This record gives sequence, C-alpha cells and structure tokens, in this order.
Amino acid sequence: MDPTSAIHVQMPLTQEEESTLPQGTTKPSRPIDKTLSGASDLLKLLPTGTVLAFQALAPSFTNHGVCHTTANRYLVLALISTCAVSCVLLSFTDSLVSRGDGRLYYGLATFRGFYPFNFAGSAAERGAMFKDVAKFRITALDFVHAVFSAVVFLAVAASDASVQSCLFPDAGAGVRELLVNLPLGAGFLSSVVFIVFPTTRKSIGYTDMTPHTHSH
Repeated sequence: MDPTSAIHVQMPLTQEEESTLPQGTTKPSRPIDKTLSGASDLLKLLPTGTVLAFQALAPSFTNHGVCHTTANRYLVLALISTCAVSCVLLSFTDSLVSRGDGRLYYGLATFRGFYPFNFAGSAAERGAMFKDVAKFRITALDFVHAVFSAVVFLAVAASDASVQSCLFPDAGAGVRELLVNLPLGAGFLSSVVFIVFPTTRKSIGYTDMTPHTHSH
C-alpha cells in the first residue's frame, strides 16, 4: 500500500490560523468527514461493515464535531471502542464451502479447528461434517492481525475531523500534527506486517470473501 495515498485528512483550522488568512480570502469550511483515497487498499485491512458503520454513526454521535455535552463524548468513545473490538473479533472468523453438502458456512476459528455459525445439525453431525478442519485453528498470526486491525481502525477513527473536534477541541498544533500523521504511519506499518505475514483467513466482512473449500 502506498502510504502517501492511503488516507487524505483535511484538518480544521484553529481560530489563530483563520485570523491570519489574507483579507478577502474565503475561509475553508470545517470538514465533517475524512476522505479516504486509495480506499480499496485501506479496506483490505479492515472489515468493511465496521468502517461503514463508523462512518454512518460518527457524524451523528459527534454532533458534526460540536460536542456540547459529555454524553456526546461518551457516545463517540463507545462507538470507537465497539468498532475496534469488532475488528479484533472478526479477525478470528472464517468461511468455507463444504464438499459434503456444497453449502457455504461462516464460523469462528477455535484452538481445535472451526465452529460454524449456520450449521443446523446436531453436535454429532457437526463433528462428523467438520472433523478435518485442523488447518483453520487459531494461530499466533491471528492475534497479530487482530491487533493491527484494531490499530489501523483506531488511527482511522482519530483522523476523522468530527471526532477530532469532539474529543480534542483545544488541541494544540503539535497534537493536530500528530493526528494528521498517525493514520499514515499506522497504515504503512500495518501494511508491512500484513505483507510480510499474510493470512489465509476469509474473515466475515473483509473484501476478500472467497471461501475456502473443505475436503473430508
């Protein structure tokens, strides 16, 4: 992933910066939503549904960057925390097509193999159907990807202009500069990790949803 094109963030100007604009210059409007360029690369690192949920709810929860009450800040923190946990949990999901009945199954990777969510049979039938799924079990790589997925999401959330205005209304120039560069650095670092240590998971909500084929 090209770190220079992954995320474009338009930062709001402070009152001091606006006062120094030349007379007659039109002040730029305060940004409400961040712009994701190169989104096809970025979304490969995050569950699409989680990102869309955040983008849909953040403007309302932050009151478009004007948090008058503490309740708004708690709502924003709860939204960010919930989405980050979602990124972690979805990193341990997988999908496969069974050659026994040809159906697509979504499930959770376990330390023994794979536990399907949408299998309606009994426990004995499930054990017989998915008895040879050791390759789907949880590995240390899954934890690495889960952590970096959460890191990428937190960086993207912190780059949202409305979130910045809500949680950091009095941020100085140094903090604002950090918030601009944090998503770029986190995205680049996570991309390197994902490239060096690729995963074969077909997790729920990610762009690569081509399921595995299960052979008995």
